[in-house]
Amino acid sequence: HVQLVESGGGSVQAGGSLRLSCAASAHISGSVCMGWFRQAPGKEREGVALLHGFGSTWYADPVSGRSTISQDNAENTLYLQMNSLKPEDTGIYYCAARSGGVCYTSYYEYNYWGQGTQVTVS
Repeated sequence: HVQLVESGGGSVQAGGSLRLSCAASAHISGSVCMGWFRQAPGKEREGVALLHGFGSTWYADPVSGRSTISQDNAENTLYLQMNSLKPEDTGIYYCAARSGGVCYTSYYEYNYWGQGTQVTVS
């Protein structure tokens, strides 16, 4: 059982940057897909960025070109660097993980979740 703990959220002005962190309680192996999802008030949770353990990445169109997902295997930590933030980036950002070797963009495919970290862009 993997525990995930996010940090790094906050309130920023439009155009600013944030780096979210997700500390995992276990080693992130090559067969694990980890990612960031977000949920705005009244909206369904959506994928933001995914990172397969073997290195491939995926970004949602709204954040592509402004965000970078990465991991530090030694620290078992996943990161999301977000630049040029917009008000529509506001929401609770969740770190998620799934085993099985495949990355899915749908949140319901993920069985490990963090508690979320609030990002507010004004």
